[in-house]
Amino acid sequence: MVNKNQSVKDLRVGDNVDSIFAVKYKKPPREYTSGFWFEFRVGDNSGEITAKYWGDRNEEQVKEIYERFQTNDIIHITGRVSEFRERLEIALDTTSTIRRCEPSEYDIGDFVAKTSKDMDQMMRELLEIVDFVKNPHLKSLLHSFFDDPEFVEKFKNCPGSMHRHQNYIGGLIEHTLNVVKLCNSIYILHPSLDKDLLLTGAILHDIGKIKEYDVTTSIDISEEGMLRGHLIMGEQMVLDRIERLENFPDLLRLKLAHILLSHHGHNEYGSPKKPQFPEALAIYHADECDAKIDYCLRLKKEAETEDPWIYTKDFEHIYLR
Repeated sequence: MVNKNQSVKDLRVGDNVDSIFAVKYKKPPREYTSGFWFEFRVGDNSGEITAKYWGDRNEEQVKEIYERFQTNDIIHITGRVSEFRERLEIALDTTSTIRRCEPSEYDIGDFVAKTSKDMDQMMRELLEIVDFVKNPHLKSLLHSFFDDPEFVEKFKNCPGSMHRHQNYIGGLIEHTLNVVKLCNSIYILHPSLDKDLLLTGAILHDIGKIKEYDVTTSIDISEEGMLRGHLIMGEQMVLDRIERLENFPDLLRLKLAHILLSHHGHNEYGSPKKPQFPEALAIYHADECDAKIDYCLRLKKEAETEDPWIYTKDFEHIYLR
């Protein structure tokens, strides 16, 4: 196994690079004054950085090096950290190494972050909540998912997002459990809510993400995820399971479908419908609350400044003290 001895976040100008990274994308070779060059981007579980290979006038040789690896491969490279337009990048030349690694040579955990929480424990906790659901139709629906080993394995290992909240393996179950707990707290304050519908909707609200994301050496969006999105796919997954159940009430089916389609709250955020009853509204706010707080906490943790605040596009100012 090749030692992952350097992380992107620790690279500084002038550092010699000799480590392995995941390929995020690559751009075809182009000509420059001294020959041909190409750009690619690499990363690990600490961040990403652009790399540029500067070749000589042997165009065929540069193309051969370019074709040695593909997006999502793990590659071993040597080079030097430089700076271009105030951004760090790795510069490689004809003396540099670019080699595709075999799966036996690396630990996938070095490239895709994983939740720090115990995924099996979180799953046990979620299954205990499933058992609290009393409505026989909703309980049967939940068991149709969580008695399916293939679904459970995908659900446990799915990220919560690509770049924002809980963007790591195990992020989906962590986020789902948080949303369920928030909804349970809302129910305590508002006991006239339909608790079984509320908990079931919270548990299932993001299940479409197991089809939306592809996790290899990085977290990426699937073609279906890009073209349809997890709200639509999740609703379809629920409706397909309901079709297999006997005598499932039509109004209950419609309410669950509405919860999944409306849980982003606004049309401009991807929801084709806005929440139209209290349980759907509670799930939308619980989902947004957990997602935004988790993302804000991560931005605060990752801030590298002595200033008392940072400015972000999503939250504007975040106070750090």
